[in-house]
Amino acid sequence: MDLDAYVAAHVAEWRRLEELSRRRRLSGPESDELVERYQQVATQLSVVRTSAPDASVVAYLSTLLARARNRASGTRTSTWRGVRGFFVDRFPAALFRLRRWWLGTLAANVVVTGVMMVWLLGHPDVEQSLLSPEQVDQLVSHDFEDYYSDYAASHFAAQVWVNNAWVAALCIALGVLGLPVIYLLFQNIANLAIVGSIMIRHDHGSHFWGLILPHGLLELTAVFVAGGTGLKLFWSWVEPGALTRTQSLAREGRTAGTISLGLVAVLFVSGVIEAFVTPSGLPTWARVGIGLLAEAVFFAYVFVLGRQAFHRGQTGDLDAALLEDRVATQP
Repeated sequence: MDLDAYVAAHVAEWRRLEELSRRRRLSGPESDELVERYQQVATQLSVVRTSAPDASVVAYLSTLLARARNRASGTRTSTWRGVRGFFVDRFPAALFRLRRWWLGTLAANVVVTGVMMVWLLGHPDVEQSLLSPEQVDQLVSHDFEDYYSDYAASHFAAQVWVNNAWVAALCIALGVLGLPVIYLLFQNIANLAIVGSIMIRHDHGSHFWGLILPHGLLELTAVFVAGGTGLKLFWSWVEPGALTRTQSLAREGRTAGTISLGLVAVLFVSGVIEAFVTPSGLPTWARVGIGLLAEAVFFAYVFVLGRQAFHRGQTGDLDAALLEDRVATQP
């Protein structure tokens, strides 16, 4: 196809659609014309992409169609309603739809962590190969507890939030490759198992659990959600089901984006707990109780709110109106 000739033949139609899209008020006939021209230009964009995919023309027509779609359906604005819709519908529905993946990841990691701790407790020589007696004493007596109080609480909360968000983001971003997610999760639980076994062996088990459980329950759950989402992203192109591999990967990629945004808020909550509750002077039962409450709220959020949103048709994917226009073309 001669792209220059095609553009010359249709540029007047494109300019007319652009003019209609920019008008503040449209009459009845003009609104009908806007819809008609929108459908025509969507078809023409499909022709250009198929026969002569020039980047500048595709970008121009895509922008033009987006503006026309917004004009036809009413301008969308970023309001609290949109934020509410994300946290009431889209995010919990995504968590519920992928529940088997992240619950399976959570269960597998808990089992592996427990097995590693038991094995390390039965093999004290491994501890001696990792740390000197002086380093063990420093960890048990000072470092583990001081970690939670060395910085101002607000600064520490920000530091923890960024670190955990980075780990979760890596799990999702590398999920399409599969194995890196497993490696990241193993590194995470290996450190936990090693420190935990050392603390328990040296009669500081209650101290260890009293400091790790208040924030760790929600924090690790968020990391396991990210890991499960990453693994689902990997599986989406290995076994796409009824969709093509491209469609399956695109859908799960968009859902992974939804979960990534939502986990920012979840990790913010766990970071606040870690900074303000874990090192506080509250009794251990109160601090652990706050952690258990936060975890219970999260699961209720998924299995009550998420289940309801899922049964209303939400999946965690973008709304159909926000996806790329797909218009059939005549051969």
